[in-house]
Amino acid sequence: MPLSRSLSMSSLSGLPLWEEESLPVEDLYLFEIAWEVTNKVGGIYTVIQTKAKITVDEWGENYFMMGPYYEHNFKTQVEQCDPPSAAIKIAMDSLKNSGCQVYFGRWLIEGSPYVILFDIGGAAWNLDRWKGELWDTCGIGLPYHDREANDCLIFGSLIAWFFKELTDQLQDKPNVIAHFHEWQAGAGLVLSRSRKIPMATIFTTHATLLGRYLCAGNVDFYNNLDKFNIDREAGERQIYHRYCLERAAVHCAHVFTTVSQITAVEANHMLHRQPDVVTPNGLNVKKFSAVHEFQNLHSTNKAKIQEFVRGHFYGHLDFNLEKTLFFFIAGRYEFSNKGADVFLESLSRLNYLLRVHKSDVTVVVFFIMPAKTNNFNVESLKGQAVRKQLWDTAHAVKEKFGKRLYEALLKGEIPDMNKILDRDDFTIMKRALFATQRHTLPPVTTHNMLDDSTDPILTNVRRIGLFNNRNDRVKIVFHPEFLSSTSPLLPMDYEEFVRGCHLGVFPSYYEPWGYTPGECTVMGIPSVTTNLSGFGCFMEEHVSDPSAYGIYIVDRRFRSADESCNQLTQFMFSFCQQSRRQRIIQRNRTERLSDLLDWRYLGRFYIHARRLALSRAFPDTFKMDTFVPPPVSTTQGFRYPRPQSVPPSPSASIHSTPHHSDEEDEEPYDEDEEAERDRQNIKAPFTLGAVPPGKKKQPGEYGN
Repeated sequence: MPLSRSLSMSSLSGLPLWEEESLPVEDLYLFEIAWEVTNKVGGIYTVIQTKAKITVDEWGENYFMMGPYYEHNFKTQVEQCDPPSAAIKIAMDSLKNSGCQVYFGRWLIEGSPYVILFDIGGAAWNLDRWKGELWDTCGIGLPYHDREANDCLIFGSLIAWFFKELTDQLQDKPNVIAHFHEWQAGAGLVLSRSRKIPMATIFTTHATLLGRYLCAGNVDFYNNLDKFNIDREAGERQIYHRYCLERAAVHCAHVFTTVSQITAVEANHMLHRQPDVVTPNGLNVKKFSAVHEFQNLHSTNKAKIQEFVRGHFYGHLDFNLEKTLFFFIAGRYEFSNKGADVFLESLSRLNYLLRVHKSDVTVVVFFIMPAKTNNFNVESLKGQAVRKQLWDTAHAVKEKFGKRLYEALLKGEIPDMNKILDRDDFTIMKRALFATQRHTLPPVTTHNMLDDSTDPILTNVRRIGLFNNRNDRVKIVFHPEFLSSTSPLLPMDYEEFVRGCHLGVFPSYYEPWGYTPGECTVMGIPSVTTNLSGFGCFMEEHVSDPSAYGIYIVDRRFRSADESCNQLTQFMFSFCQQSRRQRIIQRNRTERLSDLLDWRYLGRFYIHARRLALSRAFPDTFKMDTFVPPPVSTTQGFRYPRPQSVPPSPSASIHSTPHHSDEEDEEPYDEDEEAERDRQNIKAPFTLGAVPPGKKKQPGEYGN
């Protein structure tokens, strides 16, 4: 059965189609195995959850996800049902009859994919036997004290057992594709291959295990990739057994993929295999799409953030909220990996620039990173209470004022404004005014921190001296909890909060992909990323001038930390110089890049990986046409041109003052006309990994 280079993709606005005949899915079963199926731990959960809809649309009832069973997650996220296939039911029954618990149902997310969940605890009695098998087969030993690794072995052994029973039932009709994500699922792949189970296998690493550990240790990772003694580094960090599992899975898989070009470079050095395909992470853009409403959503949610700021900075609210910009950084609390260190230093320099230029722009910066706390900060709660009391007082006086004015006008009189409010009204207003007096600075953090003295963010805030003083143009709010609409302090969901901000700043040092700037993009919010993040590399490859579309890419690979700080400072300072009209134009452009991040487009890379795996696992049945170019180096994409209308930022022609009025912007701008021009001016397909025309390859840059 020959496989031509074919993908059936629905039409994308502005993106050429890749028309091909589809895979014979009726003769195939596709399984995706990940520790985060129905089990939210990190970014892989987002990958598999958002990709489910397009995969179910393509594969129908022949698509299954596999993960660990957790009772609470199963009861709240899964609708239990019977398997649609007799072979799958027989395989599950075989495990159940041997004393292992397996659960089947539909995961209640968009697409409602089937899930098969394995009870790790219920099968733990087999652990010693399975450890022996792993040692005999692969020479990999797991220490008893590493519970996560032991759980992963139990999970992998159950997966391999299930596939053995299933393939015995199917007898090559239909064929099976098994896609394993990350080292936690790797044991299942290794054991399946060692037992010669007839199926096509794919392994995806979303970040190498050792890479994450090394970067957390503040080493110059990317400039020393070829100098690390991998075995020694893994051993010193007591993760050698995990590293061995990961590397074994990489080399056992028919097809090895990773999520970005920068991680492909890393994987080649850390795991000693060049990825066959790069499979970028996408989003379900439809979930975020608001067509022409996203500007209104920005305005609505910005007003909610302004209300919080009014309360948090009460008594020090001597800055104009209409000229206040909201920046934010969010994600796991990995201080160096996420670039919080560079961000804080750049904020100190930005504060200096704004003060030197006597700017009337104020920047309020939010750090949304979960840390150990014991409750809300009393001063923060008091601020919101004072704000509400002021609002209630103003509303009561307004009602009284309005009623008296209305009655006077009914009588045909112009009321005496000096008498329309009585002494009691002034007394109430004065009491409310006195309540806003404050003898302390607005708090930097909204919660009581358990490790206040050693917390990295607070330690660096003390170093740079940004304590929310009146003369500071940059204010900091550290919110050490994920956002929730039920919070008494900042009652907003993360999506609402992002829409209300002006700029997301994510100057990560280690970020294999980076969903946070991607989510900003599809919501029409400009963002800062780096050339060490998968997202930043992807945008550099696909967009001729990323900054014109509100994607600012900091060079953290070929510049020193100080130079990167200066570049980030200049990006933020230039953003502060933009007029409101320029920011609106830029948000329109940013949102226009959404199609690039849609799974309808990026899902084609997964389809290519599945085809490649089938051709390698079953070469007599599935053949790839010679027309298909070598993997990775020629997975095709498209480049957005630079917009031809008004520059999005004044960086090209800096004004003498940091902020200029909207009246200065007289350049003609037609949003619909520019959008149509962008759609028509998409450049010819280019090669992922190749250097775009006119762009010089950086020294040491990897060309895969």
